[in-house]
Amino acid sequence: MPQSIQRMSSKIGLPVAGIAILAAIFVIGLFVSSFDQGHILSLVYGEQAFDNQFLHELTHDMRHAAGFPCH
Repeated sequence: MPQSIQRMSSKIGLPVAGIAILAAIFVIGLFVSSFDQGHILSLVYGEQAFDNQFLHELTHDMRHAAGFPCH
């Protein structure tokens, strides 16, 4: 009686599109948490976003803890 051998192979890898999306999220998050002075929300709120700086105030302590000067 012939025996059949089954071989299973799996290829584990990250798709390039997934890496690109994660890199974009990282860059946007880095910008928002370290350099934004109202630029992101100015698309919605206009010039008022530069005065209020909501995201700046939200990430203010994290900026100083990470060593980013913001004033």
